[in-house]
Amino acid sequence: MATCTRTVWKVLAGCQRHLLSSGGPTYTGVKQTAQRNLPVRTFAAVRAQKKDKKPDAEKEEKKKREKRVIDDTNRHKPFGKTAWAPVDDVYVLRHYPRTILDAADAVDMLKNFQALDFTDREQPVYVDLKLDMKLEKKKKVDLFVSTVHLPHPFKTGLNKVLVFTEDADQVKVAQENGAFVVGGAELIQPILDDEISADFYVAVPEILPKLTALKNKLRKKFPKSKRGSVGVNLPKMLNLFRSGHEYLVEDERYVRTQFATLDMPKDQILSNLQTVLIDVCSHRPANMGPFIERAIVSSQTSEALWFRSEGVLPKPAEKKDEDE
Repeated sequence: MATCTRTVWKVLAGCQRHLLSSGGPTYTGVKQTAQRNLPVRTFAAVRAQKKDKKPDAEKEEKKKREKRVIDDTNRHKPFGKTAWAPVDDVYVLRHYPRTILDAADAVDMLKNFQALDFTDREQPVYVDLKLDMKLEKKKKVDLFVSTVHLPHPFKTGLNKVLVFTEDADQVKVAQENGAFVVGGAELIQPILDDEISADFYVAVPEILPKLTALKNKLRKKFPKSKRGSVGVNLPKMLNLFRSGHEYLVEDERYVRTQFATLDMPKDQILSNLQTVLIDVCSHRPANMGPFIERAIVSSQTSEALWFRSEGVLPKPAEKKDEDE
């Protein structure tokens, strides 16, 4: 036991000599606290540099990649679809490209739907157009309201047209051509009081300054030269608005309107459709390319059928011959 104790003390003494000889710190039982001098920064911090913005060329290229449309013309099948056309009579619609018909075939299908479903033969037929309203330099085509004279009217009655004029001769002409009400500034208060109302309001240019009180009341029906409801040719305006059909652009780019009834002959339905499409396309500059991006025809109880609007519109050569 004594031998073991002496050996332990010798080891401890050797460790102490080793620590002293190596210059290591010596520890005592007294707690020592020394003042620590922290380094002081004498220079300004470097400002974090922002990442360089991407050039405009890269941004444009990124937008092109996002809006890139895959061209499937030379592919054996459309991108993401099963085939170009189904083989069977029953198939899942989303597995094949949408079928786009000729306008004549679409009208035939609407008539077949009516016969198979035993629905009303006199139900209305609608057209739904999606327009490309963009112009150069981020401009857009102004929203418009138009009245078109259909070659085969589908309405049984005539529209009520009110004429604003204070000229005695013009009053007589308006009455002879079927005006509903003819008068001057004395009609303003009855219109504001809802005592008189009409489908269309027509005016001669001289009386327009007196009608400013009706702008908020009539709104889109207020006479405007752009809409063709201001002029001196009262017989022409009355003929248009009494039997005319009005449509407008909704939701910035859509035209949805009735143009026929399903019991009308096929050639009359196509003639009315062509008239509406020609009038719609007349509101965009001719050098801006196609105006109609998507065209749909449907009846009140049928499904929507996509059709080719370019097949309904006259070709440039045919249009030129008509002008001549």
